[in-house]
Amino acid sequence: MISDRRTILGAGLGLCVGATACRNEDGMYGLIGKMIAKPGQRDALIAILLDGTGAMPGCRSYIVAADPADANAIWITEVWEREADHDASLQLPAVQEAIGRARPMIEGFGERFVTEPIGGVGLSS
Repeated sequence: MISDRRTILGAGLGLCVGATACRNEDGMYGLIGKMIAKPGQRDALIAILLDGTGAMPGCRSYIVAADPADANAIWITEVWEREADHDASLQLPAVQEAIGRARPMIEGFGERFVTEPIGGVGLSS
């Protein structure tokens, strides 16, 4: 029901609501997501998320942040040249290895938002 309201409200205001609702195929691709670590595992999980992320073709920004209001929550903000670059990164050996190491430390996931980055500090428009 809330999802239906969001879709109706978003359509009425001309906002992008769904993951593909307003995506510009030529624009950058962004993700903002919340990951929940198992109790006491957040720092170890953050270390895995940061390890081996230097060589991801098409990645403009990959930020891992601890949530100051939740001792188990992590926010990950990503900017990619294209959605295909993000998808391809998931097949990289270093990323696959990190996923395998991280999986036992993950309790679950929270919000996830797809964005279309336009520019800003560190990103050329």
